[in-house]
Amino acid sequence: MLLPPQCLGCRAAVDADDVLCPRCWIGIDFIARPMCDTCGLPFDHEQHSPVCAQCIRETPPFHRARSAVRYNDESRRLIIAYKHADRMEAAGLFARWMLTAGVDLVLDADVIVPVPLHRRRLFSRRFNQAALIAQLLGRETDIPVDVESLIRVKPSPPPGRSTPGERRRAVAGAFRIDDGAAGAFAGRRVLVVDDVMTTGATAKAIAGRLNRAGAAAVDVLTIARVVRD
Repeated sequence: MLLPPQCLGCRAAVDADDVLCPRCWIGIDFIARPMCDTCGLPFDHEQHSPVCAQCIRETPPFHRARSAVRYNDESRRLIIAYKHADRMEAAGLFARWMLTAGVDLVLDADVIVPVPLHRRRLFSRRFNQAALIAQLLGRETDIPVDVESLIRVKPSPPPGRSTPGERRRAVAGAFRIDDGAAGAFAGRRVLVVDDVMTTGATAKAIAGRLNRAGAAAVDVLTIARVVRD
């Protein structure tokens, strides 16, 4: 009675915690098949090839990538509030969406690794939004979560309107394995968790780094992804 459950999007009264009201729910565009088997890009209709043109042109360093929803006005509002307005209660909802969208990736994983924040970004934001979701996924599946071995050593600006080339240059050399964690990923299937896939540059940079560290395979799972026309 004192703290009735509220919609995570608009704070309207709802029946349970960590859910959306019907008006906000209808604005969420969930990603489902048909999609690219490699990067998870949704197709408008069934394709002759199970892989998108971009992945055919340039095979990404990750094995599979999946996202729960399209990054549109409604999902953007939820994610921005989660990251910048301390709406950490949304993490449970996002984790459930991601587990549904990427259940195969999660169940195949030996270890879950959130995309790390640079220490300056972590200081200003006060928590790593990807790490919180990774911990919830690990708790739900009993898969270990490693939040220490992968380090971000170079900050990069928010994706914004960056071109794919600009984004690749921004994250080049941004990640490394901690000196005390040599061999932490050798022979293991790693699931990388992040909030939004924009150009894919961050996912590719991390996957490349983990591959060089001996990972058996790298999958990527995000809340949302930008789907360009």
